Amino acid sequence: MVQKDMTIPEREEKIQELIGQMTLEEKVSQLTYTSPAIPRLGIPEYNWWNEGLHGVARAGVATVFPQAIGLAAIFDEKVVQKVATAIAYEARVKYLEAQKEGNSGQYWGLTFWTPNINIFRDPRWGRGQETYGEDPYLTSRIGLAFVRGLQGEDPENRLKTAACAKHFAVHSGPESQRHTFDAQVSKKDLFETYLPAFKTLVENGVEAVMGAYNRTLGEPCCGSEYLLKKILRETWHFKGHVVSDCWAIKDFHENHKVTAGPAESAALALNNGCDLNCGCTFPYLTESYRLGLVTEGAINTALSRLLRTRFKLGLFDPPERDPYKYSGIVNCEEHRALAREAALQSIVLLKNEGKLLPLDNKPKKILLVGPGAANIHTLLGNYYGISPRLVTILEGLAEKTRNKYGITLDYRQGCLQYEGNHPSNVQFGSANEPDVIIAVFGLDGALEGEEGDAIASDSNGDREYIELPPGQLTYLQKLKAAGKPIILILTGGSPIAFPEDLADAVLFVWYPGEQGGIAAADIIFGDSSPSGKLPITFPASTAQLPPFQDYAMRGRTYRYMRDQPLYPFGFGLTYTTFRFESLKLTRDPKTGEVECIVDVRNIGDRHAWEVIQLYVSRDARTEEEPIASLRAFLRDYIPTGGVLEARIVLPASAFETVTAEGESVLIPGSYTVYAGEAAPLPVAEERGAAKPISAKVLIP
Repeated sequence: MVQKDMTIPEREEKIQELIGQMTLEEKVSQLTYTSPAIPRLGIPEYNWWNEGLHGVARAGVATVFPQAIGLAAIFDEKVVQKVATAIAYEARVKYLEAQKEGNSGQYWGLTFWTPNINIFRDPRWGRGQETYGEDPYLTSRIGLAFVRGLQGEDPENRLKTAACAKHFAVHSGPESQRHTFDAQVSKKDLFETYLPAFKTLVENGVEAVMGAYNRTLGEPCCGSEYLLKKILRETWHFKGHVVSDCWAIKDFHENHKVTAGPAESAALALNNGCDLNCGCTFPYLTESYRLGLVTEGAINTALSRLLRTRFKLGLFDPPERDPYKYSGIVNCEEHRALAREAALQSIVLLKNEGKLLPLDNKPKKILLVGPGAANIHTLLGNYYGISPRLVTILEGLAEKTRNKYGITLDYRQGCLQYEGNHPSNVQFGSANEPDVIIAVFGLDGALEGEEGDAIASDSNGDREYIELPPGQLTYLQKLKAAGKPIILILTGGSPIAFPEDLADAVLFVWYPGEQGGIAAADIIFGDSSPSGKLPITFPASTAQLPPFQDYAMRGRTYRYMRDQPLYPFGFGLTYTTFRFESLKLTRDPKTGEVECIVDVRNIGDRHAWEVIQLYVSRDARTEEEPIASLRAFLRDYIPTGGVLEARIVLPASAFETVTAEGESVLIPGSYTVYAGEAAPLPVAEERGAAKPISAKVLIP
């Protein structure tokens, strides 16, 4: 007979019973990411370090979904939650099968150190691809959807997997300085930009929070009294566990120079609320205890939080009690179809001059060129799993044209991804002259990524400039000079600045995952209409950016940028035309909520998805306030000729202003609500976005 799950009081009693039977050394041993077994107490070995950014990573075969920045480009919480649910399913299968083989090693567990909800404040940051973009609201909603998918429906009692909000807080490069850097930030920027997503996830039950490598306002983040104790525990009432970034606590004494040695560093982290050490410093807590730097009570508190997570995951249960006994679903057809659908919905159409796209099936010669066309690394991004069905853009187009006997598809690499400046000649004879060129350029994980992983980067994974790599630009200019229509496909996890007139159509496909090549081909030939939206502003040049080390938000992102960008936040075209016809606002005087009714009509000749975006701006705003802030979005399908009447309720908090002291206040006065398909900046309409509409509401 299968024993029923413990009640919460029974679980808490069992945790205290176990702690009461442990020696100090045994307790300390459980506070590192490689927690050894304690056989006499029935505590199994467990490795806390597992990755699931866009699929189970570093543990063999798994479905590879679009990179996180691409998931954000979908602007749909339901799709993102479905992706995270699929990841959790695969994680459970892999964990159970590994346990049968006696494998309790790294990357085979159920505690995932994801999502990364840092704000992508500067496009040079190599790890920005792991985030959900530059906007606090979008990051909050997409991050929460991902957490809900990973953790399941009952995270307080039974976790499917455990999610972790990272890196807390004010962390976004430079990678080369992350072990020594002190991020100085105003209270306004801290509470308006850097903390809202963390607050949302904490308030909605994320199981873990990971500290950052750097210091913030003088304190190392993994031992910050201000961040971990005052904000996370005391103000937000976080009940889960805190984990350090890997070897970050060692940085306290070796790089930040705020402690004298490992015993002091371990004590600083533990006393300020860090429970689990990814690294090698917490074993010194036994010495910290002997020196009187920590109490056994503080050790017990951290241990109880960690044991609680393990109990909620069912790690102490026999296999027959596991409610998540899935089988046969790792990289299954259903998950591959979901990866394809997610990739389709993430692709952003930036330009489509003369309606070059979609290509029709009339006889033609297509020349596919570029170093990204057959490069699997343009599918993966970082923190990826392995799939036996990785489909490059070359393979996707080949499959798409397999039975189109009037279409000839040729391919040449053309130039290298980064090294050298030796592009091949662009000369066409009458026999091989193409009708259209598809050029696949951009980035891969060799140039942008995490410190130590991006082997082509001279800046530890960051980029020094955001322009298209020089060799690629030279070759693209040669192609343009040949006078043929060009479809430019750009890959990457961050904005790329490029001469907009060098291509007739431009698709940004991110790192689209294992089905990326098929998704791109579907878009190119019109089997699907593009519907992705930019979760980050594309500046026109590196020169538009403030200094990388400056964490002030002035001049950054669509909310504070004064220069005209290449493409604005929220932007993305499709193969039809939408018209925003009306916006009606009704404020509830009791709750302060504002109901927004938006009518959007598809006046084109193709069915398509549309993302309605609502932005709020205070009419009497000061220069320190955002130009406008995203406060809601809704993705829906509108058939040709159809009208969508969208009803969206904005809470009273959508109209709040963050003061210089970091407090949210509701200032009486007039506010403008904008409804459109991009941030309400002039460049959006210039690039082809629908004309936004607006209405005013008075806040008494």
